Amino acid sequence: MILVAGPYRSGTADDPAKLAANVRAMNETALRLFRAGHLPVTGEALALPLLETAGSTRPGDPLYDEIFHPVAEQLLARCDAVLRIGGPSEGADRMVAQAREAGKYVYRSLEEVPAAG
Repeated sequence: MILVAGPYRSGTADDPAKLAANVRAMNETALRLFRAGHLPVTGEALALPLLETAGSTRPGDPLYDEIFHPVAEQLLARCDAVLRIGGPSEGADRMVAQAREAGKYVYRSLEEVPAAG
C-alpha cells in the first residue's frame, strides 16, 4: 500500500479549481500505481468526504485542522511506502519525514517504485 503525497493547498490560495487540480494529479498517479499492481491511497480520498460530512466550510477551518492531516497520518501508519509527487507542500513533506522515521520506503517518482509482485 503506497500513500501518494503531494500538494493540496500549497500555492492555491484555496482556489477550488486549483485544489481540485491537485487532487486530480494525486488520483492520476494513484491510478498508474494501481495499474502497476500496487494498492495506492491518498489522504484526500478519505479526509475530504469526512470534512464535507462534518460540515467544514473551507480549508483551514477548525474542522479541517481536526480531520485533514490526522487522517493522512493515520493512513501513513498503515502504508508500506510513500510516493511524493508535485511541487512544494509542507504536508506532503511531513508525510515523507514521518515515513522515513518509521523506516518506510520513500519514492520521488513512479519510475522509482519497484514492480508489484
